[in-house]
Amino acid sequence: MEALFFNVDNGFLEGIVRGYKAGLLTQNQYSNLTQCETIEDFRTQLSATDYGNFLANESLPISTSTIADKATQVLVDQFNFLRSNAVAPLSKFFDYITYAYMIDNVILLITGTLHERNTQELLERCHPLGVFETLPALCVATNVEELYRTALVETPLAPYFRECFSASDLDDLNIEIIRNTLYKAYLEDFYEFCGTLGGPTAEVMQRILAFEADRRSINIAINSFGTELSKERRAELFPSIGRLFPAGNNALARADDVEQVRQACEGVAEYRAFFESGPGSRGRAQNGNDSQAYLLDDNADGLGDSSGAAELEDRFFAHEVHLNKLAFLQQFQYGVFYAYLKLKEQEIRSLTWIAECIAQDARDRIQDYIPTF
Repeated sequence: MEALFFNVDNGFLEGIVRGYKAGLLTQNQYSNLTQCETIEDFRTQLSATDYGNFLANESLPISTSTIADKATQVLVDQFNFLRSNAVAPLSKFFDYITYAYMIDNVILLITGTLHERNTQELLERCHPLGVFETLPALCVATNVEELYRTALVETPLAPYFRECFSASDLDDLNIEIIRNTLYKAYLEDFYEFCGTLGGPTAEVMQRILAFEADRRSINIAINSFGTELSKERRAELFPSIGRLFPAGNNALARADDVEQVRQACEGVAEYRAFFESGPGSRGRAQNGNDSQAYLLDDNADGLGDSSGAAELEDRFFAHEVHLNKLAFLQQFQYGVFYAYLKLKEQEIRSLTWIAECIAQDARDRIQDYIPTF
C-alpha cells in the first residue's frame, strides 16, 4: 500500500537522494586519487567528480582538515536541502537523524564548559548537522545545576536527559557514561519511531539501527576493560535492541576480555567474522571530525594494541557500508536518506585518509581506505 501514495509527498526527494548516491565516488575515481603525488593533484582529480570546485578558493597548501570540512559542508548542504523540502513524517525522520550529532555537540559543550574552555572555539568544533538555535545557551551556564536545567529547557534532547540523568550526574568522571546513555535512549527511540512507520522503512532502518546498537554494545564492553566501570553499570549502557539483545548483551556484560566478547558474538554469523584472524578488512579508515561518535572511542586500547582496535573498527565500517548499500535496493522507504548520509560520511573519511597519506608521503598506507562503491 505504501507504494500507492509514497510519491505524493516523498517521490521528489527520493529521486534527489538517489541522484546524490549516483555521485558517490567509484572505485576508478578512488584509484585515480591514490595516484596523486600532491594535494594540488588531489584537488584537480576531485574537481572532475560531483564535488566540483569545492576547494577552488582554498590557497595552497591545503590541509587535510580543510578538505574534510569542505567535503562535510557539501554533505550538510545536500542534507539541509532534503530536510527543508520534507513533510511529516519524513521531516520527523530527518529530525531523528540530527539527534545523534546533537548528542555529540551537547557533550562537547558540557565538557568544555566544565573545563572553562573558550566558548567560540567549542561552537566552531560542533558538527553542523547537530547545531540548533539554542545550542550557544549551553555555554552560558556557570555550574553543573544550571547546565542541567539549560539542557532540559533549551535542547531537543530534553526527553533523553530527563529520563536518564539528574544534575549530579553531569560531572567529568561520568561524561562518557552520559554520552553512551544518551545514545542508548536515542537509538531505542529512533528504532521505535521507525517501527511506527512500518513497511519497508521499518525493515530497512531497524536492520541498520540494530547493527548500530550492537556495535556500540561491543565497543562499550571492549573499552570498559581495565576501567572502574562495573559490569552492572556496563550492562545498563547497552541498548535494548539489536541482534545481540538480550542473550548476547548479557554475555557482553559479563565479559572480562576480548575472547569472551568474541564468544558473545558467536550467535550472529556476520559479527563472528569481525573477530576472525586474518589480513583485515581494508586497513585504517580515519575520521577527520572528532565529534563523531562512531565505533571505538578515542582511547581504544581494549583490544591490546591499536592495530587490533583499528582492524575491528574497519570491519565495523565495512559492514555498515554494506548495510547502507542494501537500503538502496528497496524503493518507497525513508532508509535511503539515512543510508546516503552514512555512505557520504564514509566517503569523506576515505578522502581524508588518502589526502593525509599524500601530505605525509605515506604511500604504503594509501590503499588502506574503505570504498563505498
